[in-house]
Amino acid sequence: MSAKIFTIPASAPFADTLARGLVQQLQPQSDPLALARATIYLPTRRAARTLTEAFARVLGGAALLPEIRPLGDVDEDEFLFDPSADDFDLTPAISPIRRQILLATLIARWSGRRGRDLNFAQAAGLARALASFLDDAQRQNADLSKLENLVPKNLAAHWADVHAFLSLLAELWPSLLADENRQDPAAYTNASLRALARRFEKNPPPHPVIAAGSTGSIPATAELLGVIAGLPHGAVILPGLDHALDETSWNDLDPGHPQFGMKQLLARIGIVREDVRDWNRVTPPNVAREKLLRETLRPAPTTDAWRALSQSGASEIAQGLKGLALVEAAHPAEEAASIALILREALETPGQTAALVTPDRNLARRVTAELGRWNIDIDDSAGRPLAHTPVGSFLCLIAEAADEDFAVVSLLALLKHPFSILGEEPAQFRRRARQLDLALRGPAPDAGLDGIAKALAHASNSDLSAWFARVADVLRPLEKTGKNSIADLLSAHISAAEQLAATNSESGPSILWRGEAGEAARLLMLDLEDAASDIPAIDHGSYALFFRHLAEKKAVRPAFGKHPRVAILGPLEARLQSFDLVVLGGLNEGTWPADVPADPWLSRPMRGALGLEQPERAIGLAAHDFATLAAAPRVILSRARKAEGTPTVSSRWLQRLIQLTRGLGLEKNLHASQSYPEIAAALSEPSTTARMERPAPRPPVSARPRKLSVTEIETWLRDPYAIYARRVLGLEPLDPLDAEIGPLERGTLIHRVLEKFLLAFPDEPPVDGEFQLIRIADEVFAKENVPASALALWRPRFHRAARWFIGVEHARRVNILRSHIEQRGERTFKAPGGDFLLHGRADRIDELRSGGGAIVDYKSGKPPTNKQVKQIIAAQLPLEAAMLFDGGFAATGKLSPEELLYIHFSGGAKPGDVQEIDGDIAQLAAKAAQLLAARIAQFDDEDQPYLPRVMPYRADQAGDYDHLARVREWSLAGWGEADE
Repeated sequence: MSAKIFTIPASAPFADTLARGLVQQLQPQSDPLALARATIYLPTRRAARTLTEAFARVLGGAALLPEIRPLGDVDEDEFLFDPSADDFDLTPAISPIRRQILLATLIARWSGRRGRDLNFAQAAGLARALASFLDDAQRQNADLSKLENLVPKNLAAHWADVHAFLSLLAELWPSLLADENRQDPAAYTNASLRALARRFEKNPPPHPVIAAGSTGSIPATAELLGVIAGLPHGAVILPGLDHALDETSWNDLDPGHPQFGMKQLLARIGIVREDVRDWNRVTPPNVAREKLLRETLRPAPTTDAWRALSQSGASEIAQGLKGLALVEAAHPAEEAASIALILREALETPGQTAALVTPDRNLARRVTAELGRWNIDIDDSAGRPLAHTPVGSFLCLIAEAADEDFAVVSLLALLKHPFSILGEEPAQFRRRARQLDLALRGPAPDAGLDGIAKALAHASNSDLSAWFARVADVLRPLEKTGKNSIADLLSAHISAAEQLAATNSESGPSILWRGEAGEAARLLMLDLEDAASDIPAIDHGSYALFFRHLAEKKAVRPAFGKHPRVAILGPLEARLQSFDLVVLGGLNEGTWPADVPADPWLSRPMRGALGLEQPERAIGLAAHDFATLAAAPRVILSRARKAEGTPTVSSRWLQRLIQLTRGLGLEKNLHASQSYPEIAAALSEPSTTARMERPAPRPPVSARPRKLSVTEIETWLRDPYAIYARRVLGLEPLDPLDAEIGPLERGTLIHRVLEKFLLAFPDEPPVDGEFQLIRIADEVFAKENVPASALALWRPRFHRAARWFIGVEHARRVNILRSHIEQRGERTFKAPGGDFLLHGRADRIDELRSGGGAIVDYKSGKPPTNKQVKQIIAAQLPLEAAMLFDGGFAATGKLSPEELLYIHFSGGAKPGDVQEIDGDIAQLAAKAAQLLAARIAQFDDEDQPYLPRVMPYRADQAGDYDHLARVREWSLAGWGEADE
């Protein structure tokens, strides 16, 4: 009996054409059960739903429909065909998670025996790649026993390592599967399909059996299609077999051509192209478009046929270009906005349907977001990764916080998540989390929950400490304790998540497991729990990486479509679908088609020896999807010219199309009549633009500060806006989280050490002064709990500086009568707005034997230059000298300033330096007081604004309040223009 194989042209609506043909053949009007007795196998679930809808349109009402079953195809993540419906006695398939865990355990043991210890996360990554290779080999019926003789001795040594690694599959993996009483998913697929084929051969069904839309890319599927085609009531309907492709081109097809899969399938079934008939005698509705695509994608060796097109006229090619347009955007964001605009425009026509088809999930997400501006909730067939949903991100944050030993940043990210409630009112918990954030600013506390509790106790915040103790009790079971089993880690993970997410009025299941994402998370946890039984302990640090990977791979899809007329589909899901408008997005090399990955296991000759197809076969499948979709009535091709600032290369199919139309003088026909990128850009552009002015706040004089420290005066001179933000608005800059102990902390502690030393030895450094100074430093560093990593750098520098400092002290003490350490002083200035108090603290004031005074400032960093001090830009020491002259320091009374000194305590190659300000110090002090009085009077005028960055210390360095002043918005060059 000859095989009954048909095809539906690419430009015909597949589902409607299939349904119409079956209705005409089976005549359900005369026999209502005729359709119900038929069985139809389709590649995807979405195709099955589409065919059901097509029957409803064709029949125009209720009817008993055929049994429509999804069969699955090579690109499916899971096998769709359910063999249990046919009572096949098959060994069940192992779950993907269980297989990955078992393979990872096997790899870890194998690598350990070879002296290459891998942690579980690394082994799990290799297990994913190994499982993929195993699926590929089993789908294509590769003989893994040939691995033994696969690597010739003259090849590189690393191929021998690959051979040894892959030998795990042939030597150890089968026995592991036997112990599990399971088989690999791909083997299960093959067994199911072949069992169905055998059943059909032994007992041909008396009712119609039709396989439609499959390309037979899995050999077992091709075998089943061959059997169905030979059944008395069977038929196979292929999608878009090209009858018109010339015989030379058909014979020269390469794996990257869209018809290569069709040719391969026909060869496996054992028939020739001429034996394939058109289904229901369908005439292609768009013959010209099919010819355009046929010529565009013809095999490279036969493109000389294009010359004949130019000679015979290009009218048919021009006709094929009608309804086909190209949109090239500048970047992915513009491409997404343009596509969203196109889809929105399609909805203006009543009843019109439209779809974006792209393998680029980032583009799909961007378009979904862009459509939100018109409140269009669109169905993305790929769904969202569980890790990107609220519940998934919450579960990942718990695992990652534990993996990082509850470091401050990861812990706060967890506690600020909306699901973190701990049985409290959400607002109250958020407030406590913010308080914890503020309390932990600055240098990082000790590791672990106890380190944070210790830091809170040191801050003397008993209420916050008590609250954090409750949080710590929930999270403590997750703390690192060496190695644990995945089951134990998972149990602790779930328990912590449910306790942390518990509401104060919770009844029934935890809020974590509600909704579509919650159900997906619950199923993932159950699958992982089942898969992790009897698995040896793993290193604690691998759990978070492993769990996030699983959450990234778990898709969350809506139970129902979100919009009846617009969809976002991947190429696989778009198979057999028909829309009035199709946008093919992301048409760049590396995206569509995707890059052909280098096989990490086998070279091309090795793949051939095992019977594996070359990786370019995936390009042929993608080309078939492209050619079928591009045959729709109206198609818009889309790409971005740049991605992440780098020029992109247009898809090879798009390049071919442009070359063909350019050669025929039809390139202008290809471009869209409307410039969608320009329209999309205009939607986001304001009608008028004006450069933002530099902020110039003018608070009332009564709100302006009447007291500043000597160190703030320089800030007032350089960046008045910072004084406004801090002293008028009351905004204090926050310390960073997990800050490293750096120059600021080092300088503070060095000041404290020198203070203690000088108070202990006020008259003369002792004979062992260097030793005493170092001893005091060690005590201060220990009291402040300076990390050992910082001490390893600080102590050698301090030792060098201590030796130099003691020498300086001996030399200077000859002229010093007495010293005053850390002295507070102040001076009042009369001003139009009222008295203004200048206050400050001098590191050290020396009463000199000459009767004058010396003011000393210790610097661990670079001190100001003499020029900056004399210009009263670095005003601290001149103003302290003015205080001294006015009697502002109680310990000294009025004293004429004679010396201003910076003692640079560095400990570097040059251990230290004494920088003395030259000139008449008393005159410099008077000048500083005079200029400050004028500054005070200037700002006592309400018309005087607090401008930002008047005289920044460095033009390329941001200030604490530059983000508040929005410097980058009004400055042409960021900070560079801000000092005008």
